[in-house]
Amino acid sequence: AMRQLPYFCRGEVVKGFGRGSKELGIPTANFSEQVVDSFPSDIPTGIYYGWACVGNGDVHKMVLSIGWNPFYKNTKKSVETHIIHTFKEDFYGEILSIVITGYIRPEKNFDSLDALISAIQEDIEEAKRQLDLPEHLKLKEDNFFHLPEGKIVNN
Repeated sequence: AMRQLPYFCRGEVVKGFGRGSKELGIPTANFSEQVVDSFPSDIPTGIYYGWACVGNGDVHKMVLSIGWNPFYKNTKKSVETHIIHTFKEDFYGEILSIVITGYIRPEKNFDSLDALISAIQEDIEEAKRQLDLPEHLKLKEDNFFHLPEGKIVNN
């Protein structure tokens, strides 16, 4: 996994492929290409976990996928964050701040949508367990999550 953990990243949420919510029932927030391109090139693709905050909202547990999504045969690398929280509305154009604290597994291909969904559900459960550990939990309170005033988002 990443030598650089914890990895801090912030950027605008852009419209992705629209698959997360519709096909998987697992909404994800996509970073813009500039943010994705700014990630260290030696970050292994795969599934990570950490903390996420939209605007100046609350900090929530998250699962993050870095990679080419082999199931969907993408050609550009994407970084997609699934925040483990139900939002009332989408937040395109908002600033998403994340801290990646740990690594779950490499990226892999799946034979079916059902297999992909159940793997993601397992990743979410693993993330929840790991993020309750003191060394990960302390990053929830990091000052990185305090944006300058004026950027308040509906939680």
